Amino acid sequence: MSDRESMEYDVVIVGAGPAGLATGIRLKQINPDISVCILEKGSEVGAHIISGAIMDPIAINELFPNWRELNAPLKVEVKEDEFLFLTETKSHKVPNFLLPSCFRNEGNYIVRLGDVVRWMGQQAETLGVEIFPGFAATEVVFHDDGSVKGVATGDMGLNSDGTPSSSYQPGMELHAKYTIFAEGSRGQLGRELISKFQLDQSSDPQTYNIGFKELWEVKPENSKTGLVIHTAGWPMPSDTYGGSFLYHLDNNLIAVGFAIGLNYSNPWMSPFEEFQRFKTHPDIRKILEGGKRLSYGARAITAGGLLSLPKFVFPGGALVGCEAGFLNASRIKGSHAAIKTGMMVAQAIATQIGNAESKVLEDYERNFKDSWLYKELNQARNFKQWFKKGLVTATIMTGIEQKFLKNMIPWTLHNKKTDHESLRPASEMQKINYPKPDGVISFDRLSSVFLSNTNHEENQPCHLKLKDDSVPVEINLKKYAGPEQRYCPAAVYEFLEVDGSQKLRINAQNCIHCKTCDIKDPTQNIVWTAPQGGEGPVYNGM
Repeated sequence: MSDRESMEYDVVIVGAGPAGLATGIRLKQINPDISVCILEKGSEVGAHIISGAIMDPIAINELFPNWRELNAPLKVEVKEDEFLFLTETKSHKVPNFLLPSCFRNEGNYIVRLGDVVRWMGQQAETLGVEIFPGFAATEVVFHDDGSVKGVATGDMGLNSDGTPSSSYQPGMELHAKYTIFAEGSRGQLGRELISKFQLDQSSDPQTYNIGFKELWEVKPENSKTGLVIHTAGWPMPSDTYGGSFLYHLDNNLIAVGFAIGLNYSNPWMSPFEEFQRFKTHPDIRKILEGGKRLSYGARAITAGGLLSLPKFVFPGGALVGCEAGFLNASRIKGSHAAIKTGMMVAQAIATQIGNAESKVLEDYERNFKDSWLYKELNQARNFKQWFKKGLVTATIMTGIEQKFLKNMIPWTLHNKKTDHESLRPASEMQKINYPKPDGVISFDRLSSVFLSNTNHEENQPCHLKLKDDSVPVEINLKKYAGPEQRYCPAAVYEFLEVDGSQKLRINAQNCIHCKTCDIKDPTQNIVWTAPQGGEGPVYNGM
């Protein structure tokens, strides 16, 4: 590290998503003299952004009261909500008057979050925020007293064996008074900081979903701009958390998605193939038939809510957005929460930055406790836990809590297990036989990854690390039937027979940075780390 150059800023932010950009924007709005740098591992701002997405404008109204005049890409206002319970061949619509508030979207906007983030990036740069896309922060740098000093970017141009190639460039250190981590769900550095500072010791274990999304162009007669459809039920078994969305954008575009809780127990389950199977339901197929799939992606979603929130401040820095887990799973919304957390931490920094003795942003915690976001997450705190008791119970209790009790819920349900601990041996579970993709409505993994525009230089160290090379075969394959080849949505992991014995092959160039392997691996043997900056998917307005 001593041979690396360094740069000094007042604030360094890791990640140019809604939370990171909101942090930088708010800092410059409060005090233009505060120097702010944002590092983004994607090739451009928005390249790694994927979300449903319906945006509640409450936070962006606070950040940019004049966002309409600034031509923010919030154009499609929600006009109608539908919630369907699916069986294998039929659907049953819930009357709108019975829908709890979490499934009502009046006043919200259907957006392509990548476009919103690009717009936010432009606003940030106009205000004087320095944004460096294509640079992955791969290490946290500490002061001698243990507080965070900043981050270091990864070395570029390493050969697969770790030796420097002819194009080698060492990483750089960026030092700051405060470093804000906004990497999104299961961020590499955030994970390390939570462990180092034991930020989660008073929280429930975090729990995640894997979310899939495809963007479709459909026939004009199947498009209804402003319509929002959510579904529950088939193809998920009643004891497995999962559901879908279809968001009707303009220009005959529909965002189609599916989320599955990563606390599922059956190692034979393939979340990707469940998503593909969902689209073959008669009432979904008729919307997509005759259309064209334009893009595909997947991402882990931090879904534990308020009870799983770690302590999000520590000496020299803080966690914001989905890095900490501020998403409201009941509303399937996190962008408004991400923006709000960025604004709150910026306010705390602006207040404390002149105090050399104050390294912990305690005002950020106080700001959160006093905010509308805390009230919103508190109202939804039991949402995912009810689904462990089955779909019927979860539906009834969510309705009671969200529609009637709201912020006066007298009980709290706690999660006691991590997602990887939920997986049971393959011998105890029923094998699932999935239909072959038809190439029209349902597709295979490799053709899907192609649509994500994913690219990695093959001659570089593998960014998917195994703590023990023997575990995939000796434990995962023998006990769990090799679940990594099913939970990965990008065909990264496959078991091959080599010289008469099984071996795990890692196709790291396929990785779309969803982080599912880092979460669901039953032995926690796989560690996701950032590859060279600028690599991975290049999502276009996802």
